[in-house]
Amino acid sequence: MRDPLRDPAPLVRRVYAYAAYRLGPGPDAEDVTSETFERALRYRQSFDPKRGTPAAWLVGIARRCVDDHLRGRGIEVPTDDEALLDGVGDPSPADLTILRLDLAEAVATLGIRDRELIALRYGADLKAKDIAVLLGQSTNAVEVALHRALDRLRGAMQQGEAG
Repeated sequence: MRDPLRDPAPLVRRVYAYAAYRLGPGPDAEDVTSETFERALRYRQSFDPKRGTPAAWLVGIARRCVDDHLRGRGIEVPTDDEALLDGVGDPSPADLTILRLDLAEAVATLGIRDRELIALRYGADLKAKDIAVLLGQSTNAVEVALHRALDRLRGAMQQGEAG
């Protein structure tokens, strides 16, 4: 069996990106990343390459770690993502900051499922196929749900611009 942690550097970045997407960058995301790899080392024999990639397996572990962290603190932090800012040209640092704040505000208006799908797709950079495996759904169902979540996010962003 191939070792899922053979090349950890890109996996650490991906897990941290997902955790930071859900919790905000900093110590909480770092703690969750560490906890994820601790669990992965402990349970590395459970990795099955037939069920997905090492990145998808680790993000599945990270999802549980983030949920545990949030339950332990009783809070949920809104997320943001630069990937959703595509098409805005070359914004100044000030404009980018405003866009990120607007995006975080819009994401916070979404339901938990939509936020999770967006975090998995853009925060963890997982493909729909890998998200489907994590969630136990068909790839098509995930693609449709993601499309609808992004439509709701665009609507929330437009409402924020109008308001």
